[in-house]
Amino acid sequence: MVRKFPGTGLARREQQIMNVLHQLGEASVADVLARLDDPPSYSAVRTMIRHLEAKGLLRHRQEGKRYLYRATQSRESASRSALRKLLDVFFAGSASDAVATILDIQGQKLSSEELARIETLVRKARAEGK
Repeated sequence: MVRKFPGTGLARREQQIMNVLHQLGEASVADVLARLDDPPSYSAVRTMIRHLEAKGLLRHRQEGKRYLYRATQSRESASRSALRKLLDVFFAGSASDAVATILDIQGQKLSSEELARIETLVRKARAEGK
């Protein structure tokens, strides 16, 4: 069974490939393969990249004999989209329920800096009427 990343609809390995491409900006199959932990075969990575391109998540250009791939949207845009889906699926669209769950996770201790950032974001959201 292929496990999907919540909110993305991508299999674990597809998400890893997308992460590599977001980090590198543009890469060949060999470049991606070199960055994967416990990598599958070259042909498996090439096939997954083709599937990601067919889904509209990647595009390519040819440089000599090799193809270079890049994500069609930024990591930030992809993250926001995945988070929206995650909120809808697990929290009925409630950002406050999601934040409460994050704060309630046992063993998760937020640093003073993280808590201050959250407080700043809440104040900003209030000021902007969000």
